[in-house]
Amino acid sequence: MIWLVAEDEADIRNLVTTMIHVWGHETIAFENGQKVWDWLDVLENGDQVAAAPDLILMDIRMPGKKGNEIAKRMRTLPQLENTPIALMTAFSLSDHELQEMITTAGVDTVIGKPLPDFDHLRKTLYKLIENKKRE
Repeated sequence: MIWLVAEDEADIRNLVTTMIHVWGHETIAFENGQKVWDWLDVLENGDQVAAAPDLILMDIRMPGKKGNEIAKRMRTLPQLENTPIALMTAFSLSDHELQEMITTAGVDTVIGKPLPDFDHLRKTLYKLIENKKRE
């Protein structure tokens, strides 16, 4: 499986991608929202080099495009319309903000930072993938 990670904090991005590799998956990693947006242009244009990921894990507040903006666009692409999307944030979200991300942007879950221990994170993400397959 290929998992997309978008995180502007290099330490977090490197740690998460390393753990994903330990779990046996490949990663596509981006350091800001604009680079993900540009990658989506390639995917949308049908470029065979850009493979659609099996899971998307993005920070909400990144330079350039925000995670929820990217998620909303991802949901318009046939290749990503059923891909699980998890956003990460160090900020508290109101119930209204969380609900808006789920209904408007198509986000499946929001994970708080600091991130849970890696075993719990792995279980959370695997459960997200399984739940999305059942929809």
